[in-house]
Amino acid sequence: MLDHPVGIRSIAVSCPSIRRTNDYYREKYPDLLAQAEEKNLARLFSLSESTPSNEFDQEMMPYLSDPFRGTVERWVLGLNESSLTLEYRAAKDALKAAKLSPDDVDLMIVASVWPEQIGFGNAAFLAQKLNLQGAAWNLDGSCGSTPVALQTACALVRAGEYRNILVVISCTYSRFVDEDNTISWFLGDGAGAFVIGLLEPNQGILGTKTVHTGNIGDLVYLNIMGEKSGNPQIRIELPKHAKNVLSQTAEQLLHTCCMGAAVAAGVTYEQIDFFLFNTPFAWFASFCTRVLGIDPKRTLNLFPQYANIGPVLTVTNLYHAAQLGKICENDLVLIYGYGAAGVASASVIRWGKVGLGPAPLQESN
Repeated sequence: MLDHPVGIRSIAVSCPSIRRTNDYYREKYPDLLAQAEEKNLARLFSLSESTPSNEFDQEMMPYLSDPFRGTVERWVLGLNESSLTLEYRAAKDALKAAKLSPDDVDLMIVASVWPEQIGFGNAAFLAQKLNLQGAAWNLDGSCGSTPVALQTACALVRAGEYRNILVVISCTYSRFVDEDNTISWFLGDGAGAFVIGLLEPNQGILGTKTVHTGNIGDLVYLNIMGEKSGNPQIRIELPKHAKNVLSQTAEQLLHTCCMGAAVAAGVTYEQIDFFLFNTPFAWFASFCTRVLGIDPKRTLNLFPQYANIGPVLTVTNLYHAAQLGKICENDLVLIYGYGAAGVASASVIRWGKVGLGPAPLQESN
């Protein structure tokens, strides 16, 4: 098994039912929007007097006057929806696209940002819902979970421990940010899943480079707050220095992981057909292509359609790149993802014959 090609056999994405465009916030929160626009313009005016110090700041500048930070629409949980319901649908679609049943799954790896219950991940609950008979456990790499879950699953199949591994990723930010908090205006919800198994010769994962992100460990934190009913609420908090931390660390993390993965795979950037970066910001894909010196046509940016959906961004980008014909069988693909207090990771993949689940944006309303 050690020499057998292992990689993604199918992929699916699940969106929640509620679609919110920017007009929703303009109509519901006109005063808040006006305050945000005034604050943004003041910030842009002060920054325009000095030259941006790095590529991250240069790519970010055009979006500072936009209170939505480049978001056009985002998808959020509706009534009776949860991270588990999104994960369940994505998992079922990925299995169907791979022409497998739950009985064919030896292991399921689940990464939820964040799970439904405090102290327990979603894996066991999702396994029960899917009626899986094999192993299931949780993995946490924050918003860098997707490439790490891919690396872990491929290594386990290659080692002969398991045959078919189902990886499920979800992000439900709307549970942790109130919609009258302007941060929520560029956050969304979603889930993705992919099946890992044996592929054709020379296909699958070829090289990976992963590092921890302890240096941005305080970028995002969760705060437990009281509620009138007496029930605790968990809310996302961003420190004031968050932007500076990102600006100062993003380039080095990107270089370290992408170059490390390419070297491990024995390829150069010129040989890679397509690059897929997680896009937590509207400008992040442009930042990555600028830093790595690659043609912007060799990537895509879905942030305007999805907003920031954490680790699901990587799955979503893979799905749409394949759906749009941007990546085809035997193409070399580099994926990169990172998250605060987690990991940054890149992998080079020789794309196989990958089954696709139903188009996610057509499934939602």
